[in-house]
Amino acid sequence: MKFRQALIAPSWRNNLFKYITTIIQDHGHKVLAIGGIEDHVHIFIGFRPNESLSTLMMVIKRETAEWINKEHFTKTPFRWQKGFGAFSYSMSHIKPVINYILNQERHHTQKKFIEEYEEFLTKFRVEYDKRYIFTTPENNDCPQT
Repeated sequence: MKFRQALIAPSWRNNLFKYITTIIQDHGHKVLAIGGIEDHVHIFIGFRPNESLSTLMMVIKRETAEWINKEHFTKTPFRWQKGFGAFSYSMSHIKPVINYILNQERHHTQKKFIEEYEEFLTKFRVEYDKRYIFTTPENNDCPQT
């Protein structure tokens, strides 16, 4: 969510996951797992090379934001933050990644998402500037990665 606001309520979270799954399937890809908490979503996709990941993410974000706003799930207009993170995994990692995604609520009682995201970037050797990882009200003019 924009400014890392915790807006995805448990009352409609599973419906959001179903909506995202439908979008991904309509684009010819396979959802292996989807999960998240109030301020972010993880999607593990069996991705076909018939479109770019950026295009798919743009569609997911646009269509889900429109749906969330149409259904009035939030008190203020819902907007996703710019950008997204994407990592690839080998076949041998499928089961652990699925388990990780499906256990987001328990996992994030121990570690904040931003800490975890920076660990992923480090683990995958992605160079980054901390100022540009997430938008906050204080730095919302910063470009996103």
